[in-house]
Amino acid sequence: MACFPNLYSFAIISGLCSICMDQLIRSSYFCGPPGRRWSIGRGCRPVEERKWEDDKSHFEKMLDYFCDIHEPLQLLIFPEGTDLTANTKARSNEFAEKNGLKKYEYVLHPRTTGFTFVVERLREGGNVDAIHDITVAYPQNIPQTEKHLLNGNFPKEIHFHVQRYPIETVPTSKEELQLWCRKRWEEKEERLRHFYEGGKCFSATGQSIIPPCKSELRVLVVKCISLLYWTVFPLGMFALLYLYSFARWYFAAMIVFFVVQQKIFGGLELIELACHGYFKKQQKFHDTKIKTN
Repeated sequence: MACFPNLYSFAIISGLCSICMDQLIRSSYFCGPPGRRWSIGRGCRPVEERKWEDDKSHFEKMLDYFCDIHEPLQLLIFPEGTDLTANTKARSNEFAEKNGLKKYEYVLHPRTTGFTFVVERLREGGNVDAIHDITVAYPQNIPQTEKHLLNGNFPKEIHFHVQRYPIETVPTSKEELQLWCRKRWEEKEERLRHFYEGGKCFSATGQSIIPPCKSELRVLVVKCISLLYWTVFPLGMFALLYLYSFARWYFAAMIVFFVVQQKIFGGLELIELACHGYFKKQQKFHDTKIKTN
């Protein structure tokens, strides 16, 4: 399910806070086709390779960049690292046996190393004020791949449980932060167990709660505008490509550009980080020169 909850989670967190930079830490496994990978790089979204030795340096540069530019940030991460399947559940249970942990039925054990690193780095940079724990549940059908969506197997309902933890209430030491993360996953397991074995609702009253900054009218308007946009935009692009040669040349040039930069540099986000690092060094050199004079 890791392909889709990020889209649904962005929809819910967009109504919980003011406009800011939305970022998602994606596994390279889910970057898939080149076009998707180019889109992720263009948005300067962190991409993990699922090997901490390879990810740490990249994460460090990316998080420092987010802190340096002083933009409000929403960073969406999945500490479990993948979707819930029979194979991943078996690996999670094997991990639990080796480490003396409880086996889970509805969630996978989180990978706390990356989570603690992200929290510590953002806290050091003064760019985190809270952690929102989001639990997603599907009372009916659960789409796993794009194929399910193409077949019309859309989720009929999506339920969210959101718990906000101010950063002041979150432990500061690495060991305590890891335990804190595992504790949240224990709560998720029980929360989902009650959801699926009970009334298929997170609220004790059995009624869904709309975020205070939203209304049913606003939700309906956003739905209609989104549906209209994503219907007209693709058709408009196809019309441009069919009618105008310059559009076809531009389209071909962009494909060549993205393929070449991906092969040479590894992605647009790496180019952006390199430029930021260069100008940051230049600024430090300039400041040092002024102090010396």
